[in-house]
Amino acid sequence: MYPTIRAVAYEPDPAHGAWKEPLQVLRLGDDLHAELVRRQQQVCGADSQVRLPVYRLNSLLRATAPGVLATGRNAGVDGQLPWLYAREAVPQEVLAPVLGTWAAGLVGPDEGDDEELEDELLADPATAAVSLPTWEAECVDLTETVISAGGTAEPLRRLYNLLPEAVAFRLAGSPYRTRGALLHFRVVSSGNGVELVSWPPRQYERRGRTWYYSACLTVTVQTVPFALQFRVHVATGVRRWATHLEVAPRALNGATVLLDAPLLWPKNQDRSYRIAENTLGFDRQAKQLVWRRRSPARLLPELDIVRQYPDPVELFEAPEKWLNGQRGLAAGIVYHPVLGPHEVGPGLMPRERSELDGWVEERLRPVLRRVGDLTRVTRHNTPSLLPRSVKATEPDTREAQKALLRRTALTRALDGRPLDVEIVWQTPQTRDALLAALPGVIGLPPGSGVGTDNSRQWQVDGIQLKVRTRPAEGLAQALQISGNRKRRRAVRLAEAIADRCALVAESAGAPPADVSVVIAEIAGKDRFAAAPDSDPKHALRLAWARQGRLVQFVNLPGDDPAGLEHRAKWTWLDAFRQLGAISPPAHRVGAGIPANLQYAALWLVRYTRKGPTRCPVRQIVAVRMRPGNEAGAVEGWDAERAEWVPYPQLLLALANASHEAGEQIGEIDRECGDQGTERQWQAEAERQIRAVLFQLRERPTLLLASAGNLRQCWPRLRNGALTRDRLGFGTGPDQRITVYGSDLRVVLVRDANGRGEVADWYAHDSLEKVGFAEGVWASDVPDNRVFASTASRPHTAAGVSKGLMKLVPTAECRTAPGKTAWNPALLEMTVLGCLSEQALADSGRAGGTTDRPAEWATLTHQLRYHDDYPPLARPLPLHLARLAGEYVLPLATDKEVAS
Repeated sequence: MYPTIRAVAYEPDPAHGAWKEPLQVLRLGDDLHAELVRRQQQVCGADSQVRLPVYRLNSLLRATAPGVLATGRNAGVDGQLPWLYAREAVPQEVLAPVLGTWAAGLVGPDEGDDEELEDELLADPATAAVSLPTWEAECVDLTETVISAGGTAEPLRRLYNLLPEAVAFRLAGSPYRTRGALLHFRVVSSGNGVELVSWPPRQYERRGRTWYYSACLTVTVQTVPFALQFRVHVATGVRRWATHLEVAPRALNGATVLLDAPLLWPKNQDRSYRIAENTLGFDRQAKQLVWRRRSPARLLPELDIVRQYPDPVELFEAPEKWLNGQRGLAAGIVYHPVLGPHEVGPGLMPRERSELDGWVEERLRPVLRRVGDLTRVTRHNTPSLLPRSVKATEPDTREAQKALLRRTALTRALDGRPLDVEIVWQTPQTRDALLAALPGVIGLPPGSGVGTDNSRQWQVDGIQLKVRTRPAEGLAQALQISGNRKRRRAVRLAEAIADRCALVAESAGAPPADVSVVIAEIAGKDRFAAAPDSDPKHALRLAWARQGRLVQFVNLPGDDPAGLEHRAKWTWLDAFRQLGAISPPAHRVGAGIPANLQYAALWLVRYTRKGPTRCPVRQIVAVRMRPGNEAGAVEGWDAERAEWVPYPQLLLALANASHEAGEQIGEIDRECGDQGTERQWQAEAERQIRAVLFQLRERPTLLLASAGNLRQCWPRLRNGALTRDRLGFGTGPDQRITVYGSDLRVVLVRDANGRGEVADWYAHDSLEKVGFAEGVWASDVPDNRVFASTASRPHTAAGVSKGLMKLVPTAECRTAPGKTAWNPALLEMTVLGCLSEQALADSGRAGGTTDRPAEWATLTHQLRYHDDYPPLARPLPLHLARLAGEYVLPLATDKEVAS
């Protein structure tokens, strides 16, 4: 058992002091900013509020201009804000052509002249109407920190851009040496962060083909609640390159392409360090593959007339040729599953991650140091689950016990009401597997036989269960979307969904029982990739919800690698979960947890116009769970009725309430840029949250929330705004947590959230062994409130060696690149509110029994475990709240929504 785990994270080293870099800073200046705004208004209109699209310009500068380190934020709004940071001033003869070429794109081809602007930028400042401002020398502290009122260290805002670039270039300055090989890294900068990819790519021979891949490091700057130092996270992984494209060009919505091109002005100190990010996609108006608007590859040929840059069609037809280099250029299409299979598996295992981590640590000395290791908090890693093993003479004992528990939970959820299940099948194999799996899942006796309506029936322990089957016929076919592109995409999709709803209504039989579930066999989403929006899953969910019926989908046999028997069992488990037939586990934390504790979870469902119905929506979902044998153990908050309702009723209410809300919420979506309306939405969301908290006051409550998810509508959950044992809403002062419930505890959980917010990790011991470990972990700082939860690997991922080396395979394991490396994710848990000594004193209960934050973190960790599931990514109540979002399906109407 490993005693410690190590995060791949670094912090400023106090022994070194500030990390200061002498940089050159450039601002657009008022005159140049005004001229660019004027050109933009020629297209947008003189009365429009213009925000210059500098993202594309920044990409072009990073790809071409020597010495540029990073770009500042909001330079397109205010000409006096820092725009460029560089290690050396970029000459005007370099910057002016780039700026002129970009500016030509602000107006139509007949309305502007890039050469005219370029001439002005190169003219004598004394005579030019517009000129480039001068560079200013500035010594920038890359570790400058402010401490929030709640005690959280935050870097200055500009460091979120600057510091990752500086770290990336520091790492790229020296190769990574491993097993006799050298990996050279190149810097990839975009608006989403900074990556390093090893270049040129590695090669792996498999199935008579060559497959390409690289090591990939992602650098981000992060904060940790109540920590006195901010952190730099370096996530490690594998970047795969697509060379065998099994997709039609029109199905390519946006593939990332990294372009390796010599700089146009070679005298610079980072000539070989940077590689440019572009986007390749199919233009449906031009009916061909093109470089998307923000891609510097669109403008590079205008700046460099000597080299021949890859044409999108040529790159698509011969990706391997361009990956290996042509005419002094190279380009690689980043792999995505939609492009077809790939024989290199994703991910790295702990041994390889630890070696990369050691190299990063060495390269970052002395300016940054590794954060301290985390040690175990408790040995009670799991709640009271059924024994994991049984005697050889009783192989079915554990499964029989689990079936009994499921049947008990289902009996409680149904509360005497009959359950009607309809299996809508496409293949008889799936239908038969589902029927065969049901008795074992909940321990039913053999069915009463096939009835006259092709049904099976059971009555046992208060359960009245009827299962019917019928072929899907046309219900599961692809949606037919209108080709009239003069109408909004969301409206055309809504019409196709309405047609499918009508078809479902026509095929429906007698009205269902009080509780009804449909299990529908459907093709996987890859089958519908060729025709966007044609996947009928969301239409069917909405159609059956309108009839008061829940739905659980099961894929066709060929669309799921799992065995049919296994899939059938999980389909039933997920169907029963939607019925609320699931209970939180019995914890093993101790007497510090109240016996009558209830769990509550909040989740924000937020869809943009890229959502499942192409209609934006934001919806707060609240779920409540009460352990034990109480009726309605899983409930949800119905905002319309202002009461707690059974979980299946919540799902149906979400589906049926979203139709009218979609367009209204779409009008206030952030994409519209109306910050006043955005604040109104946040105020309304916070009002709903306070209303839910008020309904939880009657008994001890543990409130669970995902900080990365909920802070979109509750901004005071940002790390720098947190204060121990206090909650803040709106612009008012923080209030003590006991105002919202005398026995309320609040735990915020956080995962990587797609932005590297939580660091990679690995377990290790004093003998330098590395691997995995499950448990609750913490640092030894006083009054610690931040903990880490790690779970065990599921059995499906247990066959890969912890010492597997993929980047430079050993002679004994030449097939290592083909392995899929799966690592348990670390879940950060912040005990934001509990009954601490100060909290009790503030609420007039000084001298009462205080909480131990470690116990509430341990309880949150144990809620990730359940007899029926591998360890969950989030605690069970939060897991159920998130899944409820599948029923939030707004539909657009013909009413136009402001863009």
